[in-house]
Amino acid sequence: MDFTLSEEQQMLKDTLRKFAEEDLKPKAEHYDRTHEFPFEHVKKLGEMGVMGVVYPEKYNGAGMDYLSYAIAVEEVSRGDASAGVIVSAHNSLCLSPIYYFASEELKQKYLTRLTTGEWIGCFGITEPEAGSDASGTKTTAELKNGKWVLNGTKNFITNGGVAQVAVVTAVTDKGIGHKGLSFFLVEKGTPGFSVGKTEDKLGICASSTTELVFDNCEIPESHLVGKRGEGFKIAMHTLDGGRVGIAAQAVGIAQAALDAAIVYAKDRKQFGKSIADFQAIQWMIADMSTEIEAARLLVYQAAMLIGTGERQRYSKYAAMAKLYASEMSHRVTHKAIQIFGGYGYVKDYPVERHYRDARITEIYEGTSEIQRLVIASNVIREY
Repeated sequence: MDFTLSEEQQMLKDTLRKFAEEDLKPKAEHYDRTHEFPFEHVKKLGEMGVMGVVYPEKYNGAGMDYLSYAIAVEEVSRGDASAGVIVSAHNSLCLSPIYYFASEELKQKYLTRLTTGEWIGCFGITEPEAGSDASGTKTTAELKNGKWVLNGTKNFITNGGVAQVAVVTAVTDKGIGHKGLSFFLVEKGTPGFSVGKTEDKLGICASSTTELVFDNCEIPESHLVGKRGEGFKIAMHTLDGGRVGIAAQAVGIAQAALDAAIVYAKDRKQFGKSIADFQAIQWMIADMSTEIEAARLLVYQAAMLIGTGERQRYSKYAAMAKLYASEMSHRVTHKAIQIFGGYGYVKDYPVERHYRDARITEIYEGTSEIQRLVIASNVIREY
């Protein structure tokens, strides 16, 4: 498999590297401290085509491939992990089910505004009693007088507080588990739809993570995404792409931590010389660099398989990329703090933020435990 980037992909990488260094990185600490949503950055990313990387120009997207999407999320996350997950959740979780499963009417009305970043989107599966187990969903949707009526609560929704559009699951047929789930598109401002609690998080503090509350929320019958009862299938399709995005985010966070650690190690003097001259530090840097490169190649492989139609293969590799990259990011950011010593534990330097930001990548878009189940089931099926 050839991982040589095309001219277009390299240009995207270079452009976003510059944007991350000049715009995102200098303000990351501010947004982390204030928990403000980085609207200024999202606007610029929209203008650069990043808020609709893989979607056709017909819908105002950039029309690039999934490897370009992974590159974009990595480079943005290298500058600011919060901005990285905003881009990832918007592209892979909200836009993907609309593009692949919604009616042409919904695509023209909503997708064309989401791909430009004019509107921000979110995706809601998780509930207080339904995380890894989607069959525990309590939110319901009943068809009454030509309208769907939604009742229930979603939680831990990325972009939830700022989204103009939410794509959410609800039970349409009770008593048959995940086979009774369906997807719906709900627009901000719809009566009965509100934003609930805003979460105060350990990391990725500039991303908006909230509850979504539906109280006799009526939406048009046409706002069903896909067919009734296809919710679980749509969710699995969507999460495969989302896992590649979070894996790319994890690589970007780890790379930022390594960048900071190397600069610090070369500058920090102990016993009359730079600590970068000590073998103990060199070995940590060697391990960090090797693990990042291995994770990046897994992400690239998974990204290149998306769109091939080989669902089983890319599902497995997406889970592998997510599992390895997220756990790698935890290890690398841990080592970065060790290299900084006491300075790594204080907020004057960025590595403590990278460490906090990395932790969530092992949880959202499916925990590491769920990734291992996905990988094992696919591998065993191959024999």
